[in-house]
Amino acid sequence: MSEHLLLLCFLFFLSFSQILLSSCFSFSNSTKICPHGKSLALLHLKKSFSIKKSHSRNCRFPSYPKTEHWKEGSDCCSWDGVSCDLVSGHVIELDLSCSWLSGTIHSNSALFRFPHLQRLNLAFNDFSGSSVSAGFGRFSSLTHLNLSESGFSGLISPEISHLSNLVSLDLSRNWDAEFSLLGFDSLVQNLTKLQKLHLGGISISSVFPNSLLNRSSLISLELAECGLYGMFPNNDIHLPKLELLYLYENVKISGNFPRFSENNSLIDLDLSSTNFSGQLPASIGNLKSLQTLDLFYCQFLGSIPASLENLTQITSLNLNGNHFSGKIPNVFYNLRNLISLCLSRNNFSGQIPPSIGNLTNLRVLDFSHNQLEGAGVVPSSIYGFSSLSYVSLRYNLFNGTIPSWLYTLPSLLELDLRHNKFTGHIGEFQFDSLETIDLSMNELNGSIPTSIFELVNLFFLCLSSNNLSGVLETSKFEKLRNLIHLDLSNNMMSLTMSSNSNSMLPNIVNIDLSNNNISGMFSWNVGNDTLFYMNLSYNSISGFEMLPWPRMRTLDLHSNLLKGLLPTPPNSIVFFSVSHNKLSGEISQLICKASSMNILDLSHNNFGGILPHCLGNFSEDLSVLNLRKNQFYGIIPQTFLKGNSIRTLDFNGNQLEGLVPRSLINCRELEVLDLGNNKINDTFPHWLGALPKLQVLVLRSNQFHGHIGVSKIKSPFMSLRIIDLAHNDFEGDLPEMYLRSLKATMNIDESNMTREYMGDAYYQDSTVVTIKGLEMKFVKILNTFTTIDFSSNNFQGEIPECIGNLNSLRGLNLSHNYLIGHIPLSFKNLKMLESLDLSSNKLSGRIPQELTSLTFLEVLNLSQNHLIGFIPQGSQFQTFGNDSYYGNPGLCGFPLSNRCTTDEIPYPSQEIEAKFESGFDWKITLMGYGCGLVIGLSLGCLIFVSGKPEWLVWIIDKNIHKIVRNKRSTRGRGARIS
Repeated sequence: MSEHLLLLCFLFFLSFSQILLSSCFSFSNSTKICPHGKSLALLHLKKSFSIKKSHSRNCRFPSYPKTEHWKEGSDCCSWDGVSCDLVSGHVIELDLSCSWLSGTIHSNSALFRFPHLQRLNLAFNDFSGSSVSAGFGRFSSLTHLNLSESGFSGLISPEISHLSNLVSLDLSRNWDAEFSLLGFDSLVQNLTKLQKLHLGGISISSVFPNSLLNRSSLISLELAECGLYGMFPNNDIHLPKLELLYLYENVKISGNFPRFSENNSLIDLDLSSTNFSGQLPASIGNLKSLQTLDLFYCQFLGSIPASLENLTQITSLNLNGNHFSGKIPNVFYNLRNLISLCLSRNNFSGQIPPSIGNLTNLRVLDFSHNQLEGAGVVPSSIYGFSSLSYVSLRYNLFNGTIPSWLYTLPSLLELDLRHNKFTGHIGEFQFDSLETIDLSMNELNGSIPTSIFELVNLFFLCLSSNNLSGVLETSKFEKLRNLIHLDLSNNMMSLTMSSNSNSMLPNIVNIDLSNNNISGMFSWNVGNDTLFYMNLSYNSISGFEMLPWPRMRTLDLHSNLLKGLLPTPPNSIVFFSVSHNKLSGEISQLICKASSMNILDLSHNNFGGILPHCLGNFSEDLSVLNLRKNQFYGIIPQTFLKGNSIRTLDFNGNQLEGLVPRSLINCRELEVLDLGNNKINDTFPHWLGALPKLQVLVLRSNQFHGHIGVSKIKSPFMSLRIIDLAHNDFEGDLPEMYLRSLKATMNIDESNMTREYMGDAYYQDSTVVTIKGLEMKFVKILNTFTTIDFSSNNFQGEIPECIGNLNSLRGLNLSHNYLIGHIPLSFKNLKMLESLDLSSNKLSGRIPQELTSLTFLEVLNLSQNHLIGFIPQGSQFQTFGNDSYYGNPGLCGFPLSNRCTTDEIPYPSQEIEAKFESGFDWKITLMGYGCGLVIGLSLGCLIFVSGKPEWLVWIIDKNIHKIVRNKRSTRGRGARIS
């Protein structure tokens, strides 16, 4: 009976359970969990943002507009990105990351109407103009907050530190956001449950907080690019759960490599671009879980510890840009998981260790910029490296032939062996995966191997600066349709051109074939629609069928054998050089259509005719106009407009005449003006002194005339350091006012200067000056070179003392004028002077002994003057020959044959003479009177007491006779020293 009763009870329970479950299921399908007010708040939040895909372009996950399907009338707990508590209906999670949102989150935003939130993720949107305001501190239940890469800016509210339940906080990559010092300290002190703290890119400007190293719960810590400074704690780190530590790009933080205990879980460590230094400790071998170690661009030094072999899990090792030295240790046998190995820009020497051959999973190998050497690079018995895609051994000392295994890598995409000492022929590549090849600056010879022309994926090929030779047929390039960059410069190759349209390289952008043996007409119509840069300089090309490159920006044809008329460049051209050719005729007005022209160099040709007036204003970007050594005549264009960019104007060596264009005053960027060797008839262009950047002014060999005079400009020619007015008809006194203003020739501290050349990376300015008695061409003008040449004019008067203030002057030439007076004693201050020419003037007096202190002086010419006296001896004066002094009959001493009458020391310096000429030194005079008075009284007393002492009479009588004999002797021979 009881058994039946129990069975009936069990059946009743099952039936009731089914009814109950059915009722619950029916209730759950008919009842909304989300309260109506929360739905309205979420819809209001949605309306506060606009949606655009680009707002989440940095998202690392699939992005889509999550709020797009939020609709009124539906259960908000079922909306994308919204999660609710099943019992209370409170919204507890909001994930709108990567949702294409844009807008400002104000302090009264609907976002802050969800006080029960436990997780909030707004990452990878655009909330520019928003700050991490106090509203975020109201989410007292929050455990996870992610606002990364969402455009937040300004001061982060200190209320964020009230979120004491936070386990994960990610504010990273909000580049314009910052913590106050107290705000960051409060956050570190209060958020004791943190496992993940990512603040990368937030401005903290603090020392590294020691307390973080005591948080045993920490798993991931990212404080990269935060402005941390000071010393990193030097104590042992006991964070057993820590897997990630990023401190990179904190350039002011320093310390030794962190010491981790053996009980660690570290997987990723990045200290790159910091000031960590010292040697890597052997304890680095304790990081046995480490997969990524980035220490590039730190200050580590010494050798790599052998304990590195314990890092058997490591996949990426980057030690680039440190000061490591010695040999690379042979520690790679067990590092079979290594995918990327980068040791570039250190001081490693010796050979690559053989254990590298065990890295069969390696994809990236970068040993560039070291002092590694040896032939064969690594043992030739290597059969692995099937995954290797990038090899860079550039800037080392490797020699011998290129190792054969480099030609057999099936996955190789980039091979960079430039700037070594490899010799022999280039081998044949076995696979066509290569995209980039750079073998430049080696000693390779022979022809280009045929396999290179089969590399259908190749887009970069650089074989420049080798000894490659042979005839290169353009038809061979037929398969290289992806090639963008081709550089075969500085070899010995010739070119056979084909009209085959398949050899046009349809995607080519840059071609450099300069300094080869290419001759004849150039007819390779390569890259008609894509070519941007072409350099064919230093060949023997005689002409072009056409210039069919409408997008061309740089065309360098200088130093060839081009003849005929000037080829008209495309209107897009920026750099155009045909210098050092045999072109003739006039310049067509069509060149003025190149409105983007930056550098135009037509120098050293046979061009003639009148210059187009438009040359002064056809391009706002024109920086260099070089027409040197042609046969142009007429006047210089007068149309230099305001706001132009002209840096260099060189008209030297033509037949130009008229006046210097007054419109040059508009060239505020002008640094070099060379009008030398023309027929310009004008007075000194004093108004050029207002040009603030003018450094080089050459007016040599023209018909300039008149007094230079004074300037109304307060400090003219402040930047001028090379001035050449030689071979004109200037007259009057030397321009003392201008000489006092040449600040660029004074007090140059070369030790604190970067030695640079005038111009830019591709085009440097040049000039010709007469220095050290020779006409010298400066292909490049060093920024420390200074010289003044006023020779062969009609200057008169004395040499101004103020020239001695130009103490950084390298050359001074005042020869062939009518200068008088003494050589200024202030010349002793010209400590950097290498050449001094005062010849063919009317200078008088002695050569100052103080000039022997000019220890850099190599050339001295004082000939054809009226100088007298003893030639100074010592220092550089021992190296000067007769030519330095001839035509001065009053000079004597070495090296002249005209000996001085005695071997006595040279006359006192002008400084001492000047002291006496200006009057007695009364201190010395009074001392003499005092001594003479005492001696005279003593002698008088002695004579009075003893009569006439015979010994005193004998001494006086003997010396009187000697003086008389010397006077007669001198009068008879004639004095040779004046």
